[in-house]
Amino acid sequence: MAERLIVRAAPQEFVCREGSWNDLEEHLRRRGIERVLVVRGVKSWAAAGRYWPQLDGTEIHYHVYGGECTYGERDAIAGYAAEHQLQAIIAVGGGKITDVVKSAAAKLNLPAVILPTLAATCAAWSSLSVMYDAHGAYIRFDVFPRSNALVLLDPAVIAASPPELLAAGIGDTLAKWYEADAIIRHLPAPPVEVELAWSTARKCRDHLLEYSAAALAAVSAGVLDDALTRTVETIIMVGGLVGGFGEDYGRTAGAHSVHDALTAIPEAHSLLHGSKVAYGVLVQLALEENFAEIEELLPFYRQIGLPASLADMGLDFLTPGDLLELGERAAVPEASIHRMHGRITAARIADAAVELERFVGSWRRDSSGGPGRALDTGEVAQTNDAAGVGMWTKQAGK
Repeated sequence: MAERLIVRAAPQEFVCREGSWNDLEEHLRRRGIERVLVVRGVKSWAAAGRYWPQLDGTEIHYHVYGGECTYGERDAIAGYAAEHQLQAIIAVGGGKITDVVKSAAAKLNLPAVILPTLAATCAAWSSLSVMYDAHGAYIRFDVFPRSNALVLLDPAVIAASPPELLAAGIGDTLAKWYEADAIIRHLPAPPVEVELAWSTARKCRDHLLEYSAAALAAVSAGVLDDALTRTVETIIMVGGLVGGFGEDYGRTAGAHSVHDALTAIPEAHSLLHGSKVAYGVLVQLALEENFAEIEELLPFYRQIGLPASLADMGLDFLTPGDLLELGERAAVPEASIHRMHGRITAARIADAAVELERFVGSWRRDSSGGPGRALDTGEVAQTNDAAGVGMWTKQAGK
């Protein structure tokens, strides 16, 4: 194996149970933390703020997230925390809020405490941040030498989140198997850590295929059940373990490279991360000429509302030249798509996208079930809490 492997398996502490947020102050007290910065969104706080516990002995400062995980946002958060000599940074929100908090905490060498309001990625688990520019285009991801100090996952909070965000998390986590398998199955002698990542990635796929439909029904009804809890833990914990054990062998391959390329298309900015990754899974399978697996997945995609084609994402206006540009962005030298077996070129990616459109169109025409639940940009619009950039408030504990 050419890559250096460092296991970053898990947060220091992880709790998943209904009401787990209520123990936040006890966890802070055990760590000797008395002054914290809470980074929150607007929309996410409106939905999840009622779960926020009373912190009587903690000095709390608030920052309203600016809507994108950028280095500028990170520096603003870190600068405020340093100026006020705060002892920890707490994220209350989704993946991008979590990532910007992890990045700011790493810059100051402070504990990062994560209270997820969504199960759209494994960001709450992982010790890395995916960074974007101010326009939402992917830049790179940064890996940190310290794990998150604490993750308090309350499935009841997730039960109150929009179903399309859970569906996107399912799409992002489904990719764990297909990307890890595309890399690891070609290794002559994977070490035990990578074997663990491989088997854990398979667990992601198996759990999601079994529980996702029931979990989405639970979220749509606003109730918490076993299927939802298992799905949420699969997205955040099991999905996070894949990269935690496997590092570059279990993190991303073709699907995420296609996602990263899509972020440069303005019309794709409204699409959720996991939706673009789910589409990327199918492009990756088309690259591998594994249309049998695509056919196996299409009913599942239709059932839970994941995009299987450019048309599903409102991107069917892309020309052959546009698709070649997409392929060029997906195949830049540093892209994870090159961890796949064989030589991947921009032309091959563009051809795979075209073949996928043909295959999906043919399958839908032949399928007795029809095209299924329609996807539109309103349904899968990115939930960015964009209001209130730089709004700082302070609440002293009693």
